[in-house]
Amino acid sequence: MVWTISGAVLLFLLLVVVYDVTQRKHAILRNFPIIGHFRYMLESVGPELRQYIVTNNAEERPFSRDQRRWVYASAKKQNNYFGFGTGNDLETSPNYLVIKPSVFPYPEPQPGDEDYDELHPIGCAKVLGGARGRAKAFRPRSVFYVSAMSYGSLSGPAVEALNRGCAISGALHNTGEGGISPYHQHGGGLIWQLGTGYFGARDRDGNFSMEELLARLEKHPVKAIEIKLSQGAKPGRGGVLPSEKITAEIAQIRGIPMGQDCISPASHSAFSDVDGLLDFVESIAQATGLPVGIKSAVGDLGFWEELADKMVPGDRGVDFIAIDGGEGGTGAAPLVFADNVALPFKLAFSRVYKIFASRGIQDNIVFMGTGRLGFPEASLLAFAMGVDMVGVAREAMLSIGCIQAQACHTGRCPAGVATQNRWLMRGLDPTNKAARLANYMVTLRKEVMWLTRAVGVAHPSAVTLDHFEILDECFGARTAREIFGYPAAHIERPALEQEVPVSVADESAALVGLAAESSAAEPVEVDV
Repeated sequence: MVWTISGAVLLFLLLVVVYDVTQRKHAILRNFPIIGHFRYMLESVGPELRQYIVTNNAEERPFSRDQRRWVYASAKKQNNYFGFGTGNDLETSPNYLVIKPSVFPYPEPQPGDEDYDELHPIGCAKVLGGARGRAKAFRPRSVFYVSAMSYGSLSGPAVEALNRGCAISGALHNTGEGGISPYHQHGGGLIWQLGTGYFGARDRDGNFSMEELLARLEKHPVKAIEIKLSQGAKPGRGGVLPSEKITAEIAQIRGIPMGQDCISPASHSAFSDVDGLLDFVESIAQATGLPVGIKSAVGDLGFWEELADKMVPGDRGVDFIAIDGGEGGTGAAPLVFADNVALPFKLAFSRVYKIFASRGIQDNIVFMGTGRLGFPEASLLAFAMGVDMVGVAREAMLSIGCIQAQACHTGRCPAGVATQNRWLMRGLDPTNKAARLANYMVTLRKEVMWLTRAVGVAHPSAVTLDHFEILDECFGARTAREIFGYPAAHIERPALEQEVPVSVADESAALVGLAAESSAAEPVEVDV
């Protein structure tokens, strides 16, 4: 009898192992058969355990349990609602954000209406590259995009899942400074990031090569080029890809040797001052016709003041500026840089935006923001501050299976997202995870529009800082405009009335609420 029971148990466990390693839905189970089930069992009773012996739902960092649960449920198209009311302390929590609803919300389209779309797209209110007349200027179809994460830092299947998901949801996909890989070629429009290593566009000595850049552009669907000056999690330090994550394929794509860490220089060799940067931007834009912008963390404001002053004449300038907050993520960084270098997003962006607004050129630039903004309330505040597009990175990783193990720098990511270990990344099925990324993007846009209409306007770019109040721990509150020191004139957003030249490839057909209010020219053929 004992042997019969033991045999049955062993047979059952063997069947579980076979099922786990062959199924494609859960990366954890494929990589850790049998043991992986305990993770899901513990997660299912997590709230009860934490309530008594661990942490509450809002304590964990960088993303709380509630935030991760919302992303996971949204990505799986499960119930992402919460019951019983907020668990947050509204009365004594400092810097608590409150969105002020209108008594008369903006009408919401219903299924069957002419302007209803189940993908809930939100087109950018500005034309990327339009202000400077770039030959390949376009209006992005989604104000949300996948922010910079390199192949090498992420696994090939993870990058493929992100790119496929972007294609499904109509979002752009930033390559990260690692360059364009085969995994970026699954339909998602690319923002090619050029870091200090110029990977994919460098000569044998590691210097920038226009010839290599143009040759690569002939093969890939690049929509814009982003020059990375610095990153929020490690400003003043170049990118780091540990040697244990460098494969022969990655070495070939980047043009680097095997067996040693890939450390990008701290600064660019193609330019060394603002004048040089602007010349570099214009040379690329003229050679490619693409919109060209910059990404940077924020510290010393002298650079931004000089950049704005030199853009005022209008003969040179960047098409977009992506501000990365100090709370932004990274695959690997020194702890002190991740914790203590660069301003957090809200302070960083507000200071930079006001510099350009004071010179009257803010509407000639598409402003992008990154750094824990992939949630409805955080992104809506960013739009109110002047952001035109929001980049999501770690939130996108969560949507395709990341469990916040914080092992990105080790190459041992258990979910197969941030690793080059063949066994671990085999558990991540790109087709399944692409759908989850798309679901997350669509849900994020849908809920942002819920909030937008709740405050009484038609498009996130029409939301202002007067729609927010910031609570303090002493039963006080101030408007977000007071907190960030924006002038009252910021209530007007001229970009909403921006006309689109007929020569520009217009991707605005799916704008939610904007089409009826803007004075845009008659739509032309959509450039996908």
